[in-house]
Amino acid sequence: MQTGYYTSEQIEGALGTVFGVDTQLILDQTYFVAQNNHQIVGCGGWSKRKTLYGGDSGKNNPEYSLLNPDSDSAKIRAFFVHPARARRGIGSQIMRVCEQAAERAGFKDVEMIATLAGEPFYTKFGYQAIERFEISLPNNQFLPVVRMFKSFAPSP
Repeated sequence: MQTGYYTSEQIEGALGTVFGVDTQLILDQTYFVAQNNHQIVGCGGWSKRKTLYGGDSGKNNPEYSLLNPDSDSAKIRAFFVHPARARRGIGSQIMRVCEQAAERAGFKDVEMIATLAGEPFYTKFGYQAIERFEISLPNNQFLPVVRMFKSFAPSP
């Protein structure tokens, strides 16, 4: 689903580093999996830690310290949906579960690093782009991404 936005070299360089699961999310029990007939069709999570993106193999100096819900934003992390199952509401269901859990944990807002392919999806949930930048990849490529933000406070 990233092929319309990134080159094959960018995707290859991002696999496992940027596109990968942080096992700390699993340990924190903030990562969710959707299944159909015992097959994983989607996954995604949220975090109460400082790490904003990246899988285990892409971390050089992980930021595992806990965030303060009164002053920090929860992080939406590692959303993936099987391409054959895209646009069927799987990612939306996982997003709702993540946002509700983060809000129950006392967070007042959330942020993420979105891929260019994911930006339209997150925009539908009320996330706003606040910064665009590139992540340096191990194969000397760069991955354009978008930092996005959403407040749980109702709009005036």
